[in-house]
Amino acid sequence: MKKPNILLFMADDHRGQSIGSLGETSLHTPTMDRLIAEGTAFLRNGHTGSFNVAVCVPARAALHTGNPVYRASRERDFRDASVPDTRTIHPERITLGEFLREVGYQTFFTGKWHNDTDSLNRSFGDGRRIFLGGMSGHYSVLLRDYDASGAYKDEDTYVIPRHDSELYTEAAIDFLNSRDEKSPFFLTVAFTSPHDPREAPEEFVEKYPATGIQMPPNFQQHPFDQGHRDIRDEKLADFPRDEDEIRRHIGDYFAMIEHQDREMGKVLQALEDRGDLENTIVVYTADHGLAVGQHGLMGKQNLYEHSVRVPLIFRGPGVPQAQVVEGLTQTPDLYPTLCEMTGIPIPETVSAKSLLPLMRNPKAKVRDYQYCLYFNLQRSVSDGRYKLIRYYRQGGDHTGLSQGEDHIQLFDLHQDPWETRNLYGVAEYEAEEQRLVDALQDWMLEEDDMMKDVPVRLEASLAEESGR
Repeated sequence: MKKPNILLFMADDHRGQSIGSLGETSLHTPTMDRLIAEGTAFLRNGHTGSFNVAVCVPARAALHTGNPVYRASRERDFRDASVPDTRTIHPERITLGEFLREVGYQTFFTGKWHNDTDSLNRSFGDGRRIFLGGMSGHYSVLLRDYDASGAYKDEDTYVIPRHDSELYTEAAIDFLNSRDEKSPFFLTVAFTSPHDPREAPEEFVEKYPATGIQMPPNFQQHPFDQGHRDIRDEKLADFPRDEDEIRRHIGDYFAMIEHQDREMGKVLQALEDRGDLENTIVVYTADHGLAVGQHGLMGKQNLYEHSVRVPLIFRGPGVPQAQVVEGLTQTPDLYPTLCEMTGIPIPETVSAKSLLPLMRNPKAKVRDYQYCLYFNLQRSVSDGRYKLIRYYRQGGDHTGLSQGEDHIQLFDLHQDPWETRNLYGVAEYEAEEQRLVDALQDWMLEEDDMMKDVPVRLEASLAEESGR
């Protein structure tokens, strides 16, 4: 029996809540809505964190390796924020594309890579209109085509003055129409949308005027320094935050998402026209979310739900239709899930969890807690209802970045999904608070050496602040 094809759509900065049928009723996303109606959506999916201000770099490495961030990349020094990391995916981790190539898949990549070129070439056998950088104007992206030698010389770059979401879509459709039909394919379309600068075509911008945008309930001026407060992302809007300015940002964000949604629909239509859609597993996800004004923040360098949660949708053979799952999942889980769905073994280098048990039984559980981190400035743990975020003040020279504050937040996500009421220190929630603190400490002690110096500071700070 022929193995199913795989089409992976990946966005940049798309938070999990910003899809029409998932509650963002003012946002028009018919393609994503179709994938949800015809497939399974994991509502509490999150990324695993970052030791890079450019969160997309480690988030993508985690996705491609099926590992959390601290196992996915080869960094120079996780502990010291002043030492730059690299884009290098750990060479000992077998990437998803690499493994699929080994078992006979034809692999093709278009769009934003943002990791090292060695990993690109071992993951994919071909590609067009590849962007190796992190961000760019959407009408002036510096593109490259696949270089089998791995050289990727600057003189081989080119610019096509059209919106990059449309350029990546064209490359994907060209691949589908010219591929070797003897082999199944693994096609990745990695959009740079809805990352700023938010330059959607005017026909989409007109649909979301600032005057028609409703402010999120958690809009406020952020009450403390969460760390890295003065980075580029946070300077996209003035301080103090102004409601009219935030409305404009949200409108532009929605316009980018709807435009990308249209382009995704073109790729699905090309598959349908060729008769390949029903034998193709389609996955939609993103590297991380984005604040866009929520909690008075603009970027993704925080651990609130708007920045941690990202879409994860499966559609295709064997996927239950119109199903939503509340269980805790993480983006790297798509790797072992795809392995099981295609009948191939999961590599030993993968530590993520297959989500097939959740597809078969939405009330099942693959993990008790969901963890995330940002440098040594922030750590979070959630059991799906209660969530604790721990902030640390950092000492030393952080190259001009704000150093954060010692602070603790506890939220009841069922009663307070917008994370507006901090329950830390409230006697009624003491047991939940301590349970999450213990889970967070256990996780940090169990994981890589780079995390083992943090729990002592956590325990001491908690005792000092709580008076226990």
